Amino acid sequence: MADPARAARLAQRIKVIVAEALRRRVKDERAELITVTDARVTNDLQHSTVYYTVMAPDEESRAGAEAVLAANQGTLRHELGRQLNIRLTPTLEFVADEIPESAAHMEDLLRKAREQDEQVAALRKDAQPASEEKPYRWQVEEESDSSDEDSSDEASDDAGRSSAADR
Repeated sequence: MADPARAARLAQRIKVIVAEALRRRVKDERAELITVTDARVTNDLQHSTVYYTVMAPDEESRAGAEAVLAANQGTLRHELGRQLNIRLTPTLEFVADEIPESAAHMEDLLRKAREQDEQVAALRKDAQPASEEKPYRWQVEEESDSSDEDSSDEASDDAGRSSAADR
């Protein structure tokens, strides 16, 4: 087992090497659309996963980028072995990164929520109360009147009891 910090450093180095090799060594126009976003290495430094995105919205370009990576996997691994000073060159696995699509979906949801908030604020701006300012005021006054009567009755009962207890 290698140190996790060493694995993280190696992953960052793999990310840079693969991105440069895609730009320099791979002679395919579809490789220009590929952006390496992240790389992860297992703790034993034997396997690496490289995450990538394709800067084209259509599925044809994405499938083409996947084919380019699969066809040039040996070339990219050879370039890794040449530039890394480690005993064993890790295997490469390419995974399409879903974060940009997820982020775009979240942005759409936030935009819709903002628009709905603006609509509610516009409706609230000109809104008037359905009745007077304190519609339940009469209930509060009745309760306070009846509680005053109840408290005066209880006070006289308490006074009567205490005088009987004093005797």
